[in-house]
Amino acid sequence: MKASAEFGWYNRNCAINPYLIEGKKTVSLELAEQFSRLMPGRVPDWIAVSVGDGCTIGGVWQGLKEMHFLGILPRLPRILGVQARGCQPFVNAWKNRSGLVPCAANTLADSIAVGHPRNFAKGMRAVNESCGAFVAVEDEEILESITLVARRAGVFGEPAGVACAAGVRRALALGIIGRSESVALVMTGNGLKDVKSAVRAAGSAIKVRPAIEAVREAVLATAGK
Repeated sequence: MKASAEFGWYNRNCAINPYLIEGKKTVSLELAEQFSRLMPGRVPDWIAVSVGDGCTIGGVWQGLKEMHFLGILPRLPRILGVQARGCQPFVNAWKNRSGLVPCAANTLADSIAVGHPRNFAKGMRAVNESCGAFVAVEDEEILESITLVARRAGVFGEPAGVACAAGVRRALALGIIGRSESVALVMTGNGLKDVKSAVRAAGSAIKVRPAIEAVREAVLATAGK
């Protein structure tokens, strides 16, 4: 910020630049376009978004409202904001019905490790206006979701990206999301951004001798994992 002020550079930081909200909302435009083309008249009941500064969740909600206003979406989904337990200023404010109270950031999901979010008002508005909810998840739940999303959807996400999947599981357990309700997950980051966490989540490789008996034993040993 100081360099931008001194040298006249353009600051595109999503926590500061209001135009970034317009870019983030394209997620909703694509969702609306795909649902109107592939499943006319249908939209997910919920959209789950990992939350750091609040720029993405704010942009998602703005785009949804615009698409609903234009008649492209028949109704508005509810928004589930997901934060890491080690950095949850939005969750705290939503639960306590209070303003922003900055906090320390202690989570492996560094892309959402924001203790003082700059788009706090827009992020809170997205959940409150949609009658949605905020939830917090542990780092271990986030790590588990890396392999879960990869196995079930074929998508390799970074910790902050898959945090929304962990949040959906938590919301289901809490009864916030019903078992019959549909959810769209916004994957915000590729797993190549944080390979170390992916290795930690996947565990060590299994060494198998080049013999059918050894392969059979390995398959039986890992069945159900």
